[in-house]
Amino acid sequence: MGTKQMKIGELARATGTKVVTVRYYEKIGLLPEPDRSEDNYRDYGKTSLERLRFIRRCRELGFSLDQVRDLLSLASDAARPCAEVDEITAVHLAEVERKIADLQALAQQLRSISASCSGGGTISNCRILDAISPD
Repeated sequence: MGTKQMKIGELARATGTKVVTVRYYEKIGLLPEPDRSEDNYRDYGKTSLERLRFIRRCRELGFSLDQVRDLLSLASDAARPCAEVDEITAVHLAEVERKIADLQALAQQLRSISASCSGGGTISNCRILDAISPD
């Protein structure tokens, strides 16, 4: 008994991906071009479903498309040492930690700006807008 083939819309729904994104991932080589049915529709199987779920999860975690491509390539060679995966992850972790630090600094600035406003004035005297506006 073979696995159920899916059309592009079914694959998209099953993974929470837009059809245009599935096509884009095919165009850039993240997803291999699927087989075609007799009526020339794309037919996706379990392998495509699992691969697209992997891609989606990587993207949700903030990995770049190039990093996803590298991870997919590495994942396809089970005997390969995982040092390259560790390196990709370390680079990504450093970027995530930098973004967190930036967001924490931004949150502190916004708290400070917000605390300086009594909320009872007019826009012409708004300390928040003054603080946000470039000089």
